[in-house]
Amino acid sequence: MARRERVMRMSVEQPLWRALTGYRVLTLVYAIGLFATAHAEFPRPWLAVGYFAVLAVWTLATLPRTASEAACTKRFLTADLTVALVGILLTPLADAPERVHGGGPTLPSIWTAGSVLAFAVKGGWRWAALASTLVAVANLIERGNPARDTVHNVILVWVASIAIGYVVEVARASERTLARALEIEAATRERERLARDIHDSVLQVLAMVQRRGAVIGGEAAELGRMAGEQEIALRTLVSGGLVPVSRASEDTAEGAVVRAVDEDDTGDDGPVDLRTLLAPYAGSLVSLAEPGAPVRLAPAAAREVAAAVGAALDNVRRHAGERARAWILVEDEPDEVIVTVRDDGPGIPEGRLAQAEGEGRLGVALSIRGRLRDLGGSAELISVPGQGTEVELKVPKDMKETKDPRGKAERR
Repeated sequence: MARRERVMRMSVEQPLWRALTGYRVLTLVYAIGLFATAHAEFPRPWLAVGYFAVLAVWTLATLPRTASEAACTKRFLTADLTVALVGILLTPLADAPERVHGGGPTLPSIWTAGSVLAFAVKGGWRWAALASTLVAVANLIERGNPARDTVHNVILVWVASIAIGYVVEVARASERTLARALEIEAATRERERLARDIHDSVLQVLAMVQRRGAVIGGEAAELGRMAGEQEIALRTLVSGGLVPVSRASEDTAEGAVVRAVDEDDTGDDGPVDLRTLLAPYAGSLVSLAEPGAPVRLAPAAAREVAAAVGAALDNVRRHAGERARAWILVEDEPDEVIVTVRDDGPGIPEGRLAQAEGEGRLGVALSIRGRLRDLGGSAELISVPGQGTEVELKVPKDMKETKDPRGKAERR
């Protein structure tokens, strides 16, 4: 059955654009109505009629411009605010001086607020502060003196527009947070679906190969053993919750677009979960015990610890035999991370490590102890003949500087 990717678009500010479009039409009608009721008092009514004709054509022609963020460009906002400012400055020329100084409305009246609100919705409180300041200056020039009602109206528009701009910025941040939450949910659902499919198909086949190989014997037994190891590793991967969940969203003109993508959690941009690097070592002969919460380490430190664990397991297979069992224990302490690798092999005879270093075999000295020493940690090896070997790796969390194996330093 073919599957289609579903893209969800969210926009908490789209209703604001629709409201702004309606506001501009209603305030246009209101401004024309104010003029119609007092046109007899205008010494130059023809000037007001000409301005309202331009205002009506501009408002109706630019309705699509205020339908979305993408359509409302900076050039349009500049032209729109210019229309409002020109109307304010034309008021003393068209209206009677006593009406102007008495607190009468400007030609565009409250239509001007729509232009300022467009700045607020488009660019947030900073753009709103700029537009409202220009409107305030135009109003003061139009009145000629800073009367109390003028100052009151200027402050009201200034505060309201900045508040709306700030609310828009908060809404956008909330929208991005919601988009990330939906991405995590979608990725989790997809991972659960894949886990069910894998359980119903791949894991069952691997389990059957393991059982049949053990019955047939010979080379088939070895194939069955390998299938068993892969079954355990795959089961750990799909059920252990160690698959990194992506957080990728796109902000478009129509809102946030939610998509699910894979993300490598072992990059150098921040701390990584040590469990994700140790999970591949788990198998039918290697058991991994770990905390339920992420074990965070710097990327270079986590890679080095994982490499040291791999070196310890190589030593188990080389010296204790292919069938030797091993256990990995991860402990997340407040100040350090402790990883213990223990096996059920015959142990290391006393003096054997010193002899190996003298013969030039430096696996433990360099691959394990050397890595932890470079990280500011330690590696302790405890072995009792006949009772197996235990390697305890300790690495501090609060490292001022850790040396990257490629020769560069990483600071935390």
